[in-house]
Amino acid sequence: MDAPKKSLVAEAQQIQLAVELIQMGARLQLLQEETSLSRERLLKLFREVAGHSPSKGMLPYSTDWFISWQPNIHASLFYNIYQFLEQNSSINPLERLIKSYRLYLEQVGISREDPVLSITRAWFLIRFMRAGMLQLAPCTTCNGQFVVHSHELYGHYACGICRPPSRAGKTNKRKESAPLALEA
Repeated sequence: MDAPKKSLVAEAQQIQLAVELIQMGARLQLLQEETSLSRERLLKLFREVAGHSPSKGMLPYSTDWFISWQPNIHASLFYNIYQFLEQNSSINPLERLIKSYRLYLEQVGISREDPVLSITRAWFLIRFMRAGMLQLAPCTTCNGQFVVHSHELYGHYACGICRPPSRAGKTNKRKESAPLALEA
């Protein structure tokens, strides 16, 4: 029996997707899971594109991170973009992840904020949503859809934008005022 022929075009597409993910800061585990390229190939590609070996260590694996105040706002923004593309386009899930993350970065850049959500956390968010560990719930004040834990009661849910925690934004104000205090 003949071995199945590898398509050079398909392999080139996989390499291009891996390059885009590496440029966005993706971890090696994400690349291994989402592309058909071998680990050795991905390691070489990572070193070539990023200029260093990939980070080692555990991936962030907690649904709780997505629920805290600022990460929740960013995760909800990203996932709403992802869901819109899922419902209104026919692109494959990996390309949808990349396009959604680019749109998320554009929106964060417009507001002059630093992105809170990494591409790897965005990937985990999608996986948590698909596994039913997280879901979207509407804010009763603004009607926006926000990431929440599944199987909890959200009859009167108010998002972190409509009802921010009392210490929200205090660290940024302290950072901005620190240089002024030094100059005085």
